[in-house]
Formats: sequence, structure tokens, C-alpha cells
Amino acid sequence: MIKTRVLVVDDSALMRGLLSAMINAVPDLEVIGAAQDAQTAREMIKNLNPDVLTLDVNMPGMDGLEFLERLMRLRPMPVVMVSSYTSATSETTLKALELGAVDFIGKPRTDAGQSVEQYAEELTDKIRAARGARVRGRFSSRSGVEASVPLQRNASTMASSPSVGITSSAGGKIIFLGASTGGTEAIKEFLLGIPANCPPILIVQHMPETFTASFARRLDGLCAPRVIESQGNERVEAGTVYIAPGHSHLLIRRGAGGLLTELSASAPVNRHRPSVDVLFDSAAQVLGRQAIGVILTGMGKDGAQGMLRMRQSGARTFGQDEASCVVYGMPREAFLIGAVEEQCALDDMARRVIAVAAR
Repeated sequence: MIKTRVLVVDDSALMRGLLSAMINAVPDLEVIGAAQDAQTAREMIKNLNPDVLTLDVNMPGMDGLEFLERLMRLRPMPVVMVSSYTSATSETTLKALELGAVDFIGKPRTDAGQSVEQYAEELTDKIRAARGARVRGRFSSRSGVEASVPLQRNASTMASSPSVGITSSAGGKIIFLGASTGGTEAIKEFLLGIPANCPPILIVQHMPETFTASFARRLDGLCAPRVIESQGNERVEAGTVYIAPGHSHLLIRRGAGGLLTELSASAPVNRHRPSVDVLFDSAAQVLGRQAIGVILTGMGKDGAQGMLRMRQSGARTFGQDEASCVVYGMPREAFLIGAVEEQCALDDMARRVIAVAAR
């Protein structure tokens, strides 16, 4: 068996030991080194050539962000960020994903309602996914601060752009989107191609609850439509994007005043809450052919069966193609079972979806 070789970087000796023990406990992964700071990590990367790096967000001296930025410029490699669950750290972690980190995981907590075994399984799953991920360097068109700054545009610019200036609300369609690993940047790129007068968009991104509000705020500052973290019972309106909070499933339902968002704290589906399958199932049941399903990069199979039910109910469905995915997992599973009507590259996804929505 060829093992994935992992370098653990964390300033806490306790955390280095805990993460190393969890990683070494599975047969296909091994920790080849543990570094307490960026300088030591840099030397270990040169000497040991790891397959995947786990990186602490907050470290003394050169912090995780600065180290990641240099790493992705000089030697791009798969990185999983390990962060604490705080609002300040969530902003930093989102920046790390923008800089090119594949994924992130919170540090283990005794109050998180998650067992050590569950945490270890999540950690090792993310490392495996990172090993097979497509890593893009610091100056790639889809990652990094330089790449994102020119894409910032205001609502009036987006609405008048010839490439996306479609009165997309005319068809009465609603867009439902799901993503996981690599999804924060993929969703951002998708929404940057969406005009201000878009149909309502409901999104599930696998993410802890302390991160979804920051994620929504970040997107709201970049994209033409209004982006909010759903609180439940909101009227579903054109020009608005609703992000599922990290603690609840997001659904759509019919109410006296029209279509409304709904949150549910029911059991996780496919180990996730929020789950893409739950969102897609509600779209199939409530809207049928008035729905459009989009599944983007991510590990696992969440969303595949729900998208199939959407397509069977008459919805149009799109999946991100393998070449543009960070992890071709969820779109692949959906494609294999016939749930995806059309595959396309991420940079063309918004155009295709909006064109269909306008019909």
C-alpha cells in the first residue's frame, strides 16, 4: 500500500501529538514529520517532500496565512487548515481557502458534540481528499488575492454586463446549489458570474456553523446579488442568495405568502447537516420543473440522489466537470447515476444556468 505522507504544522505540542496519533491510526496515512513553526515546516518540506500539509491558522512568528501564501507561490501543494472555532479565525480560514488551501477542519473541542472517533474520521477523510485534489498556485486565475480583486464588481456593472445581463427572474425559476471540498471558492466564482436580478439561489456548502455567517458576508461584499445566511422563514425573492447555516438543513416550502426558506435540525444526512440531498429533495417536491440544480466540487456523494430526484421531477440539472473541480467527488457521483443533465466547466457554469433560468 502506498501511504499518503503528511506533515503536521502546529505550534502546540499537544495538538501535534493528537493530530499525528489520529493520522497514524489509519493504514493509508502516515505522519512523516511535525513542525512547531513556519521555519521548521519549510525545512521539513524541502527535506521530506510530504504529500499533504496540515497547517495551523495561528502560529507565532510567521502565521499560517503568510506561510501559506508563500508556499502556494513557491511550491504549491495540498494543504488542510486546522483552525479554532471563532468568528475571527473563520475570516482567516476563508482567506486561507482563497489563497489555495484545499480544505479546513476545526480543532477538536470537548463541547462540539463530536466524539474523538468522529473527528478523526473527518480529519483523515479531508487529508485523503486533499491528496487527490487539484492544487492551483498562488497566481492561478481561480485562487489568491490578486485573482479575486479584479473580479469585484458592483451590482450595476453586473446587471449591465453583456455576458450576464439577462432578466433571469422572468422564468420564475429558482436555483439550488450544493458543494463541499473546494466549494467556497467555486461558489464565489459562480456567483461572480450571476447578475443582480438573478432568480433566488439557495446554497448548501458543507461548513461548521461558526463559518457560514462569515462566508455569506464575504460573498455579499463581492457579488452582485444580495447574499445572506438564512435564518429560516424568509420569503424567497429574486436577487437574493440564501446560504444554509452550518447547524441546520435548508429547505424550501410553500407558505401563505409564497415560497419560504425553512431550517431543520433533523438528523444529518450523508453525515452532513446541512445536507445537499435535503435541499435538493425539497426542490424536487415543492418546485419540480421550476427548479434548477447545480452540484459543484466536493468529496463524497451528498446531493447525488437528491439531484436525481430533481431531474426526475422535471428540473434542469448541472454538474461541474472533472477538469475544473478541486475534488471530483459529488459531481461525479451525480453524473454516474444520471442525475446531471449537463456537465460544464466552472467558468461557464453561471452563463449556462442563467441562460436556462431565463427561458
